[in-house]
Formats: sequence, structure tokens, C-alpha cells
Amino acid sequence: MAVTPFATSDTKKSIIQIVNTIIPLLAILTAAYWTIPYTMLGSIGLSIIAAGFVVRTFIIFHDCTHGSFFKNKKANDFMGFITGVLTLFSYEKWKKEHMIHHASSSNLDKRGIGDIWVMTVDEYLEASKWKRFCYRAYRNPLVMFGLGPLYLVLIDSRFNHRDARKKERINTYLSNICIAAIITAIILLTNVQSFLIIHGTTMFVAGSLGIWLFFIQHTFEDSYFENQNEWDYVKAAIEGSSYYKLPLVLQWITGNIGFHHVHHLAPRVPNYKLQEAHTKTPPLQHATTITIKTSMESLRYKLYDSPNKHFVTFKEVKKRVVSHDYKLRSLKIS
Repeated sequence: MAVTPFATSDTKKSIIQIVNTIIPLLAILTAAYWTIPYTMLGSIGLSIIAAGFVVRTFIIFHDCTHGSFFKNKKANDFMGFITGVLTLFSYEKWKKEHMIHHASSSNLDKRGIGDIWVMTVDEYLEASKWKRFCYRAYRNPLVMFGLGPLYLVLIDSRFNHRDARKKERINTYLSNICIAAIITAIILLTNVQSFLIIHGTTMFVAGSLGIWLFFIQHTFEDSYFENQNEWDYVKAAIEGSSYYKLPLVLQWITGNIGFHHVHHLAPRVPNYKLQEAHTKTPPLQHATTITIKTSMESLRYKLYDSPNKHFVTFKEVKKRVVSHDYKLRSLKIS
């Protein structure tokens, strides 16, 4: 595989990334707590800036789950646990679900774990009214990017699934204990109101940005989806993941995750080598490229049209149904 040379970690670069990510995050949060008695707006502004560094911290967490941030497994697990606590995610639980996502991304027969909920047009038309309502609510931006972050950090990441193994359960319990201890310490040093305003703003904004990145990297008009008998790993990576071309500042904050097609093709490539792998591997440059402006169009795409291989809107599906019903009535009349 052409990207194999890039699938090696660089300890020096990893340590530098920890220093230029986690230290600024803690410093900005400290400044926000120090500022809030004098100016709440200034404190909220700092909290929003801190959210960017939470996203970048999450990328380190993400790399650790793939074993790509350090060469040593124990080092990855340790840093993954620490960054998981800082971003409010349980390391082992998220790691397992994310591995399933990589193994089944764009596979219509293996949806449901670690993915954004996607229904095909046929599935939607055959679904009950209640299921349609739930799906429409789920795909509503206010729910996905508003309630989504709250659900992820307050519920999903705090509890294990019934089939979770002992190691995963212990990791989740330990993560919850550490998070609770940190929250208690912050409240004792400041107060509940300050914590809710500062950490609430930081984690909500970071969570919304994280969901947006995950959403946009797999939801674009001609994204690749296939059933198991036709599904291909390489096509799923290159055609089912986008290259999100961001301004340099946002690319840095998001840890190069915009090169998502590279990441899905070779998960062991650390985030700081994704751009190099993309640049030096010509075939990867054929991946669908989207910008901030064009990515906004993806909010319209709700259902996957399997026969025509692209996403469509609810409005387009409604027009098809109306047209189909009209044709049926015409045939009966004739």
C-alpha cells in the first residue's frame, strides 16, 4: 500500500503535539475561570477558544485508540485514557465502537455502531410513522448538533453496553471517577455557576464541532455506500470519506482530520502525517473535496438513494412519492 511508509509514529512530534495542545487548553480554561468574576462575555469567549483545543485533544485521543500516536501500546493506552478524561470520553468503549466503524464504514448491511444514522430511501418509505418521525428528528441539525453533544458526553460515554468486557467496564468506571473528581475539585475551587458556564460552553461547542466533522466526512452527495456482497474497503475509504479542505488554522485545530479519506484507508497514519500522505500519494487526491461553503449543502442530505448511489433530500423523496401515486391513479383511471 502506498501510504504504508507514513503509518509510523514520531515520538518527538507526538510529544510536541501534547505540549502545544493540552497545555494551552488548561491555560485557557484557567484564564476563563479567572476572568469570569470580571467579565462573563470574556470568559465565554475564552471557553469557545478552549473548545477548539478540546477538539485537537480529541484527535490525540482518537490516534491513541488506533495505536498510531506512540509506538508503544501502553503509552497509547495511557495517553488515550488521559485525553479521554479531558474530553469526557471513555477510552476502551469508544475504541471498540470506533474500530467497528472503520471495519464497516459505508456498508449498508453493517450499520448501527459508531455511525451517524443513515436510512436508505426504500427503508424510509417502508418504515412506520413513528420510525420516520424519529429519523427526521435525529437528522434535524438542532437535534444532531444541539442535543447530540449532550447525549454523547452525559449518557453514551458514561455507561457500558451489556456485552462489554471486564476491561472496558473497568475503564469506563475509572474514567467516570476521574471526571467526577475533576468536576468536584473545580466546583470547590470556583462555584457551580462558573463550572456550568465555562466547562458547559467549552464541551458543548467542542461536541458540536466534533459531530459536525464526523457528519460531514461521510455525508456528501455522491458518498459511497454498498451492501456487503459489493462492499469494498478501499472504495469505502476513498469514495465514502471526504477530503475536508479547511483554512490552515482550522486544519491545525482539527488535527488534519479533514484528510479523512487517508485516515480511513490507513488508520495507523498519525494525524500529523495525514497531509503528507495525501500530498505524496496521487491516487488519494481524487477523493471528493469539500470546503466550508460546499459542506453546508450536506445538511440537506437525509436519505441514501441506493440505486442511484447518492444522498437525496426529504423533499426530493416526497416529490417521487407524489409522482408515483399520480401515475398509479392515472393507470387506474385509464
